[in-house]
Formats: sequence, structure tokens, C-alpha cells
Amino acid sequence: MTRIVSGFAGSLTLKVPKSGTRPTSDQVREAMFSALDARGILDGAQVLDLYAGSGALGLEAASRGASEVVLVERGSAAAAVCRGNAQAVSKAAPSKVAIDVAARPVQSYLDSAVGLFDLVFLDPPYDLPEAELASNLGALVRLLGPDSLVVVERSSRSPEPTWPAGLVPTRSKKYGETVVWWAVPE
Repeated sequence: MTRIVSGFAGSLTLKVPKSGTRPTSDQVREAMFSALDARGILDGAQVLDLYAGSGALGLEAASRGASEVVLVERGSAAAAVCRGNAQAVSKAAPSKVAIDVAARPVQSYLDSAVGLFDLVFLDPPYDLPEAELASNLGALVRLLGPDSLVVVERSSRSPEPTWPAGLVPTRSKKYGETVVWWAVPE
């Protein structure tokens, strides 16, 4: 069971696609968001959730104060789940939060996106080739403001992401089979 951990939609159960996704565990999400709350980055943030799956990361950010969230998921079944979960979170919101679902490949979205994001989550399938992740990170740099934060979730057996010019890793933390990398604009 996947649920929103905290915020206005705390304890709301989220639907999860039947296959093709690997939801971030509550333990990892809780640790990530505790650190994000401590940084004060969520209030009013523009958030981009790439490889959204159920949308749990982006929707957790919305529940905790983000003002705008984009969930990018190419799988049609998973994108439909994201839309349903986004509606449930929006319904629970005390005030309007803009949540958009882009049902398209991540690289295609990044190549045409405009605007700046304060917080970006990349939680790709563990079998995503490292070169594709590197391409995603490279395309992302132009969408980041000076105080933005990028959070990458990978298998603990995967190598460190190849960071493009303009993006610097600041920390990593291992949670069992998962490692979370944090990076900021140079």
C-alpha cells in the first residue's frame, strides 16, 4: 500500500499501477521529505516528478506545500493512475494546487519543457540504461534555477549517476536496496 505520509493529504491511500513501476517505500519517502522540509524547499515550490509511476513523490510534495506539480509518466496505465491520484490529492487540498500529468516519455518532455523547477525527482526504473539517465540529467539543467534541487533514486547496485556540467552532487544516502542522490546547480 502506498500512501501520502504527511501534509494536508496525509494518510491518503494512493493507487499503484498493476505492473511496470516500483513505488518508493514509505520509509524512503519519509526520510527524503523530512530532509526537504528541513531545507524549506517545499512551500510554494514548482515540482517535477519524472518517471512518476503512481505520482507518489510529486503528490507528497503537493501535500506538503508545493504549489505546482508536473508528473511525467510515459506508460498509459500508469499515467491514468497518476491522474486519479492527482484528483484525490487535489480534492483534499484546502486551497488550489496545480497538478498536471504529462503522459509522454521523459526525454521528450524535457526537450520541450519551459520554465524553471525548484525541485525535481527522477525515480526511473532500475533497469534504465545509465546513458539515458545521463541524457535526462543533461536536458534538465536548463530547467533549474540557482536554488533548485534534484533528487535521483536508483538501485544501490547502480553506479553513481553521470552528472552533466552544471549539476553537482551534494549527498547520497543508502536505504537497503535504494540509494538517493541529491544534486544542485553549479
